[in-house]
Order: sequence, then structure tokens, then C-alpha cells
Amino acid sequence: MLSDIQAVPAFIALGHQVRLDAFRLLIRTGPDGLPSGEIAAELAVAPTAMSFHLATLERAGLVTARREGRNIRYAVRIDRVRDLITFLTADCCGGHPEVCAGLVPPPTSDCGC
Repeated sequence: MLSDIQAVPAFIALGHQVRLDAFRLLIRTGPDGLPSGEIAAELAVAPTAMSFHLATLERAGLVTARREGRNIRYAVRIDRVRDLITFLTADCCGGHPEVCAGLVPPPTSDCGC
């Protein structure tokens, strides 16, 4: 389980519209991720600005980056997403976590969610 010290940077990173949009795009894309240039084009953000935002998400532990030739491919860290959801619901409803059971819909694809 994440500590406050680990969770806060993730929430701060998601607190910017461009980073939230990139994170949501990567969630939809699944474990294969996308090259940074495609993310920038999809979100209509300058590539240099997008690189800054993606690096922020990576430092927060929300995405991974791997070099593919001249490109960097980013993918969401599903394990960290699960950890954040667990962190948010750990104290759900005074010891009745079943109340929070429906907060996350079941996966609808083979993304490994």
C-alpha cells in the first residue's frame, strides 16, 4: 500500500489538465502505451511541453518510459493505479470496505486492468 509520501506526488501530477489528459489517454491505450509524439499530437500539445508533462507523470510513478530508437514510448503503470485506488479507499466507510466495492468498474478489455 502506498504511503502519503508516495501518493501525494501522483495526485499533484494529475492535478494539471494536460497531464490528466495524457494519463487518461494512456489508460485507454493499455499496457503498450504510445510514443510521446503521438500523445502530443492527440492532445494538440507542443512536443517539448508534452515531454515535460510526461516526465512529471513518470517521476510520480504513474507511467513508465522506454526508448525505442529515437522515440520514447510511455505506458501507464496499472499497478500504481491500483495502489492509488487502494490508498483512496483504504479507510472506506468506517471499516466497511464492501461499500466501496463498486467504485471501480470491472475491466472491459484485455488491458490487464
